[in-house]
Amino acid sequence: MALHLSKSRYCAAVQCPKQLWLKVNRPEAADETLIPQAVLDRGNAVGDLAMGLFGDYVEVPFGDLTQMCRRTEELIRAGTPVIAEASFALDGLFCSVDLLRVSGDRAVEIVEVKSSTRVTPIYLEDVAFQNHLLTQLGYDVRRVMIAHIDTGYVRRGALEPDRLFALEDVTDIAREKRAEVEARIAFLDKYMRSEQEPPDPIGAHCFSPYGCAFFPYCTRDLPKPNIFDVAGLQMRTRLGNLRKGIVSFKDIEAKKAVNANALLQVSHALHDLPPVIDKKAIRGFLDGLTYPLYFLDFESFQPAVPLYDDSCPYEQIVFQYSLHFIEEARAPLKHREYLAWPGEDPRRGVAEQLCRDIPQNVCVLAYNMSFEKGRIRALAQLYPDLEAHLMNIHDHIQDLMVPFQKKQYYTRAMEGSYSIKHVLPALFPDDPALDYRSLEGVHNGTEASDTFAAMADMEPRALQAARENLLKYCGLDTLAMVKVWEKLKQVCAD
Repeated sequence: MALHLSKSRYCAAVQCPKQLWLKVNRPEAADETLIPQAVLDRGNAVGDLAMGLFGDYVEVPFGDLTQMCRRTEELIRAGTPVIAEASFALDGLFCSVDLLRVSGDRAVEIVEVKSSTRVTPIYLEDVAFQNHLLTQLGYDVRRVMIAHIDTGYVRRGALEPDRLFALEDVTDIAREKRAEVEARIAFLDKYMRSEQEPPDPIGAHCFSPYGCAFFPYCTRDLPKPNIFDVAGLQMRTRLGNLRKGIVSFKDIEAKKAVNANALLQVSHALHDLPPVIDKKAIRGFLDGLTYPLYFLDFESFQPAVPLYDDSCPYEQIVFQYSLHFIEEARAPLKHREYLAWPGEDPRRGVAEQLCRDIPQNVCVLAYNMSFEKGRIRALAQLYPDLEAHLMNIHDHIQDLMVPFQKKQYYTRAMEGSYSIKHVLPALFPDDPALDYRSLEGVHNGTEASDTFAAMADMEPRALQAARENLLKYCGLDTLAMVKVWEKLKQVCAD
């Protein structure tokens, strides 16, 4: 088999050569759900924005690779100063350079654009491959740079791409890696000729720098459940036990190879033990709650490119909340909610409505309160006129997650997790009204973020459907909290 390497395939092989072999020979074995489309879309959007980083440019249209390379040659010969997606090929190697700056017939600069906030080792491998290929083709690569998002940028007025992106010169590193690139290409040329699946073992490379879509395939022969199913473990602990042959739950229990919380999951899974319910500890938690009682949940998204004044790249922007509340014992459950419209800065609307909906000095419950408290602090800093009220809400928030995080209440069905997405179905396994899977369009926080981000380009009918899906999802989050709170009261009363 002839070797065909693009820069993305080369980087995949840097992470794990077996990953490349599987991409070519067993593509159907990949679990594509492990590669979020929203992340790919974000990278494309950032790349499109960066095309104008150095002024006017000409983009090589995507299509037939030979035509892309031919068009690139034409543009270079014509003296085009900036070429986007400039494409090159030689002996089975291919790359498209995000931005190619041309200062002469054979003198060029490579600029690789990344949507992340720093230069990582795999990015250096990426540009090293590009530098190698262009050098092999006889180009004088004067500089190699990586453009990435600068988190210190604060938008005020029109977007300033030259300030949004930070440029790091990595020319020396790219040059130093040429021998390494040549050696790896030679190794892969032999490696990819194997007709048999390589026996490479799983390890840290399965997760870094990226999660691998072939991980389920490569671990298909491990016992189920296994060390990778234990919740909350650091990867080094998982891999350390794997190297020792401690893989199955039986092995883990016998060797006591994990911490007490993890062993709780293992023992409950193996022996179908009754639930752990520490009534004294749970009563202590419940005694700290007072009426009126408010249940709060935020939804947010993190645009790589700041959309609003006084926002930064990847800032958590709250666009929605749901609020269930009970004013006194045995009073009816009430509900209020807020969802911004796309195209507007949602933060002021969220902050104002939150202050109208939640009085000062009342007890507020969140699930994993650090998120809600962090968002409220950010709103308070942004709007000084609302700071006192917002910080009063902030200071009265308590965390409904605590009894589950501390394993004061634990059942086998929670599978070691204290996420509400595990706790809720464990406590209410037969209630379809509390089943996130029954929702349409939005089933988790990631989908909520992606949906709101996409709403700006939706037609009216789709926009209305998306809003309804978001409202139902966020509303279920706080209704779930109410039900969990009621369950805690129930088990303490029994």
